[in-house]
Amino acid sequence: MSLEPSGLASPSAEYLSTAEPGVRQRLLSIFGGSVGNLIEWYDFYIYSAFSLYFAKSFFPHDNPVVEQLNTAGVFALGFLIRPVGGWLMGLYADLRGRRAALSLSVTLMCLGSFIIALCPTYERIGILAPIILILARLLQGLSLGGEYGTSATYLSEVATSRHRGFYSSFQYVTLIMGQLLATVTLLVLQRLVLTGPQLEAWGWRIPFLCGAALAVFGFYMRRNMVETEAFQAEAAKKTGHHPMRELLRHPREIALVVGLTMGGTLAFYTYTVYMQKFLVNSVGLTRDQSTLISVSSLFFYMLVQPVFGLLSDKIGRRPVLLWFGVMGTLCTVPLLTALTRTRDAFTAFLLVLAALVIISGYTSINAVVKAELFPARIRALGVGLPYALTVSIFGGTAEYVGTWLKLAGHETWFFWYVTGCILCSLLVYAFMRDTRQHHRFD
Repeated sequence: MSLEPSGLASPSAEYLSTAEPGVRQRLLSIFGGSVGNLIEWYDFYIYSAFSLYFAKSFFPHDNPVVEQLNTAGVFALGFLIRPVGGWLMGLYADLRGRRAALSLSVTLMCLGSFIIALCPTYERIGILAPIILILARLLQGLSLGGEYGTSATYLSEVATSRHRGFYSSFQYVTLIMGQLLATVTLLVLQRLVLTGPQLEAWGWRIPFLCGAALAVFGFYMRRNMVETEAFQAEAAKKTGHHPMRELLRHPREIALVVGLTMGGTLAFYTYTVYMQKFLVNSVGLTRDQSTLISVSSLFFYMLVQPVFGLLSDKIGRRPVLLWFGVMGTLCTVPLLTALTRTRDAFTAFLLVLAALVIISGYTSINAVVKAELFPARIRALGVGLPYALTVSIFGGTAEYVGTWLKLAGHETWFFWYVTGCILCSLLVYAFMRDTRQHHRFD
C-alpha cells in the first residue's frame, strides 16, 4: 500500500481529499501512531501530576519537601532507564519494524501504570512500596525510551517530503495532549469529584487505572497500523546489517542529536513537568491555581506545534531552532525571576505561555530534524538512543535539580543552569546544516 501521494500543505480540504486513497491511509497511520503516543505520555505524566497527592503513600511523611524530593528522584529514575529503552526498542524497530516496536512500548507502559495503581502503601508493606514504585517506573521508562525514536521515525517516514515538519510536529502535539489530559484529569478530580483528603488516601489511583485501560486501546490501534515503506524497502534488501555497529559509524550525527536535545529537553521539562510544583513552592500559588495555569498554557502550547512545524517546511529547520536558542538564552532567567516575584495567577500564566512559545521552536521539529540525520536502516536507533541518553541526563533530572537547589537555598542557580544548556544547544544550531535540504531520506 503506497504512502507517498502528493504533499499535504495545510489541515484543510487538501489534506482530507478522498481523490487519493494514499492520503486517507496516511492520515489513518498518523492518527494510529499519534493516539498511541498520547496514551503513553498520559500514563507517564500522571505520575508527576499526582505526585503531590501520593507522595505520602510511598514514602515516610515527616517533611513535605523531602517527600517531593523522593518522588522527583523516582521520576528521574524513570528517565535514567530510558537509554536502555532507546537502545532495545531502536534495535527492535530497525530490525523487526516500526509497528511492532510501537506496540511493545505501549504494552510496557500499560503494565507500569497497572502496577502503580494497585501497589500497597508504605504504611502497609514498608520499604517494599517505594521499591515496587521504582520497578513500575523503570518499566515505563523503558517504554518511553523506545517510544520517542520509533514514533519520530514512523511519523517522519509516512510524511511527504514537502510537509515532513508539519506531520512530525504531531508527535509533540500528542505528547503535550497526553500531559494536558493528565493535568485535566487532576483538575476534574480536584474540583468536581473528590476532596483533597480523598485524593491523598485513594483517589490518586484512579488515573493510573484509567491509563492502563487506555493503553490497551493504544495497543489495538497500533496493531492495525501499516508498516512504513522505508522500513519495508530496507527489509526487502536482507542485508543482515547490525544497527548498533552501523550507528557507531555516524559519530557526527550522534553528537548533533545530543547537542540538539540538551537545551531543549531541559527547558521543556522545566516549564511543563517541574512548573506545576514551581508555581506552588516558589511562586506561592495554590494547587488549584497551579493546575489551572498548567492546563491553560499547555492547551495553547499544543496548538502552536503544527504552526512551527509548517513554518519549518517553508523556511527551513535551522531558523526555527535558532528562534528557540536565541530567545531561550536571553529570556530564561528574566522569565523565571519574574515568576518568583509575581503573586498573580494570570500574570504567571502569561509568563509560562511566553516561555512555551519560545520552546516551540525546539519541540515542534526536533523529531524530524533527528530523523533526517540518519538513513532508514538505523533511523529509529539513531534517533532514540542518543536522544534518550540526553533526556535522561538533562530532562529527567530537571525537577530533581530544581527541587534540590531550592532546598539548598540556591534556586536562582537553576535558572542559570537552564540558560547555560540552551546556550550550548544554540551553538549547535548556529553551525549545523539545515536538514530540510540536507537529509538522509531517499
